[in-house]
Amino acid sequence: MSEKTEKPNKETARKSNLDASGPSATSVVRTVIIVLFIWSIWGFASGIIASLTSLAFLLILSIFFAYLLNPLVRLIRKPFKERQLERFMPRSIAIVIAYLIVFTFVGLAISYLAPRLIEQAKEFAGNLPSYSEKLKTQIELLNEKYGNYQIPEQVQSDINKKIGEMIPEVGGKITSIAGGLAINILTISPWFFLIPILAFFFLKDVNEFRDSLLRMLPSGRWRGRGESLLEDLNTTLAAYTRAQLISCFLIGTICTVGFYVLGVNYTLLLGILAGVLEFIPLIGPLIIGVTAVTVSAFYSPTQAISVAIFLGVLRIIHDYVTYPRIVREGIHLHPLAIILSVLAGEQIAGIPGVFLSIPLVAVAAVIYKNIREHLGSKGIVADLLEEETAEQVKSK
Repeated sequence: MSEKTEKPNKETARKSNLDASGPSATSVVRTVIIVLFIWSIWGFASGIIASLTSLAFLLILSIFFAYLLNPLVRLIRKPFKERQLERFMPRSIAIVIAYLIVFTFVGLAISYLAPRLIEQAKEFAGNLPSYSEKLKTQIELLNEKYGNYQIPEQVQSDINKKIGEMIPEVGGKITSIAGGLAINILTISPWFFLIPILAFFFLKDVNEFRDSLLRMLPSGRWRGRGESLLEDLNTTLAAYTRAQLISCFLIGTICTVGFYVLGVNYTLLLGILAGVLEFIPLIGPLIIGVTAVTVSAFYSPTQAISVAIFLGVLRIIHDYVTYPRIVREGIHLHPLAIILSVLAGEQIAGIPGVFLSIPLVAVAAVIYKNIREHLGSKGIVADLLEEETAEQVKSK
């Protein structure tokens, strides 16, 4: 009896030692140290990234500007290439000629449009007091309706008080926004010189940059996949840049003509603003819509409704008919993915994030597609489902 009782006791003691499920103090300390180390590294890296945001935005704008000029550079060199006379038109000379053409056109446009834009801006600023008077008139008409609806006087006074407090607040916000924009323009004014300079080197040495990246990969399948990835990225970014440029010109022209037909004041100012803001996805069209409808509402509610309908129809036709045909290839993103990426970009980096969200998501999609093709994968979900079914077959 004593031997039988001793054996189970030894076995249970041995099992209790083997089945100890609680982590040791050493592993807990090690885990805490690793987490703190990763946290500190992330804080340091995020600080560096935040400090380099402006530089990264400058480089990306320079790359976009290079993509805008690249078709013109190719067009200038095309007759010399067809006659095998490329040595008489080096790429650097073609880039200089393209710069002269573009800046001459921009200078002529500015010299023609700037006086009219300044005149309309001064007119708008001078009409701001009359807009406030019209707003007060609307409030008085609203007070008369209060009497018809038999609303208590205390409620009327509270509503009028809130509206009276809101008007100077809105004016103050408009003034602060205008001042902030002026400061931002002064801050980034050196970019108007840096972006063309950086874009010149991107255009001139693009083949050297490409070869340097490919030489970093081992020859064979990896280098071939890298070349395919760079080609897809180039197609995607070129398609996006081309589509945005054409969209800006198209929307600016249509809005200018549409505002003129509808009798909206400051037609040229609002039309050019619509074309410029078209380059900022989602938020840009929203800003011009609110601005145009608000300006129209000061003169006629019927005109404001007409402008809202015009812009809504234009937005639907452009987003679902013309823009997909302009892009053609390179960017295939669902509208929901575009909205979510724009919102995420605004939360992460503000206006630069909004501006860069769609091309970054498109580039990420291209990289994912190439990685999937390189690994021979059908997709993350498809691979997981196939592995699960294979395990089920084995278990059976």
